[in-house]
Amino acid sequence: MKKVLTTTALCAGLVAGSAQAETWDLQSTYPGSLTQLGTLGVRIADQITRITDGEITVRFQEPGAIVPALQAFEAVGSGSVEAAWSTPGYWAGLVPALQFMGSVPFGPQTGEYLAWFKFGGGRELMDELYEPHNIKSIMCGVLAPEGAGWFREPIEATADFEGLTMRFFGLGAKVMEKMGASTQLLAGGDIFPALELGTIDAAEFSMPAIDLSLGFYQVASNYYFPGWHQQSTLFDLMINLDLWEGLDEETQFKIETVCDANLLYGFVEGEAIQFEALQELQDRGVTLQTFSDEILEALEVAWMEVIEEESAADPDFARVYESYANFRENYRIWGDLGYLD
Repeated sequence: MKKVLTTTALCAGLVAGSAQAETWDLQSTYPGSLTQLGTLGVRIADQITRITDGEITVRFQEPGAIVPALQAFEAVGSGSVEAAWSTPGYWAGLVPALQFMGSVPFGPQTGEYLAWFKFGGGRELMDELYEPHNIKSIMCGVLAPEGAGWFREPIEATADFEGLTMRFFGLGAKVMEKMGASTQLLAGGDIFPALELGTIDAAEFSMPAIDLSLGFYQVASNYYFPGWHQQSTLFDLMINLDLWEGLDEETQFKIETVCDANLLYGFVEGEAIQFEALQELQDRGVTLQTFSDEILEALEVAWMEVIEEESAADPDFARVYESYANFRENYRIWGDLGYLD
């Protein structure tokens, strides 16, 4: 079992001017071979190792290699691992407000989302939410819009959601529950067998290029759009806070630079690989569907109810939502003028 690192041990050798090499384990919540979700994490490990000239060697760890995928948050905070690659939305049960740093139903596209995060107060709020858990988080990846889900039968009315058991992520899961579905949060590798065995009736996971690689089309042939629940999804590099604060400013800058570059890389790669994936899915018998305006309107009404309830239950959730909503309202002045519909 890996020894938990103390503050002294974490910082030793990484103070300014030190030449002592360190090895970090990067615990991933996604398999390294998984399109973008995993490969972007592998890229981060390689890039940090290269940009620091080997002073920090980062070892990408597959889900479960050190701790299970959905225990990475606690592992980083305690020092059981130095770092982790994930999305803030996975930690809703621990810090509900972090869901705004992962994805938001009926939320913005990438440009607007990152504008709020980088320049509208989102980053400062994220620091405040992670700090009590002894974690430094750096936004380090963004993905294209997701599909809205895989269903065995067409969804023609809101009543068709009632009674479904569905894998769903983040705040969108609460919306689906208001529509009468029962939701479960499953790691990516657990979804296909759950669909195949009938443990769940339907599932959402990611964008077409990723969903294709996981084979959902073999058990559910109706693939719905648009991804109302995740128009953009942000991913972060979590680092033990004691370890981060022991780094010199130059090393911190290098790691932040890797993450900024990974944001752009992930965004443009994701935009480039979807159309071929959609074509292959159609060739494999998938029917690409779109939700009706009536269904989307009902989902948005349910989302407004979730906001009200979650804000009343958690002051941090209310505070982050206020920042996010105010930025979106102000951005609309520019967005409506500057961009074609």
